[in-house]
Amino acid sequence: MQSVTDSDRRAVNITINSIGTELTRDDRRKLYSNFGLFYSYGHEELAVCEDIDQVRAVMEKYPHQSIFAKLSYGESQMLDKAFYEEEVKRHCLAFEQQFHYAVFFAYMRLREQEIRNLMWISECVAQNQKSRVHDSVVFIF
Repeated sequence: MQSVTDSDRRAVNITINSIGTELTRDDRRKLYSNFGLFYSYGHEELAVCEDIDQVRAVMEKYPHQSIFAKLSYGESQMLDKAFYEEEVKRHCLAFEQQFHYAVFFAYMRLREQEIRNLMWISECVAQNQKSRVHDSVVFIF
């Protein structure tokens, strides 16, 4: 099961990764999910984007504008980290309410992020790139 922010993150990644390729607008639309905050109107706007600045302009119309506000222009490679940081922040907020089942989902997603962090650190150590360890680690607490 995907959260709404996960489907929106994937729509933005599809758009950014397909810029400058032979993927047509209709093909891009077919890859988007049929739910999320971008569903329908946002997907139509993302499908016609030709560069990262147009993607930024579309995102500023939606609640995900804070993600792009953290990034300067031309930093699209750090977009995934910004999305993961926002997701971690939302999952941590699930623990501040009374008991509900979202706590279990948030716990599992935070564990997944912990595994991603460990995989990144181990890859950096294995490739002797210890100076890059902090580039993609998302701190949970």
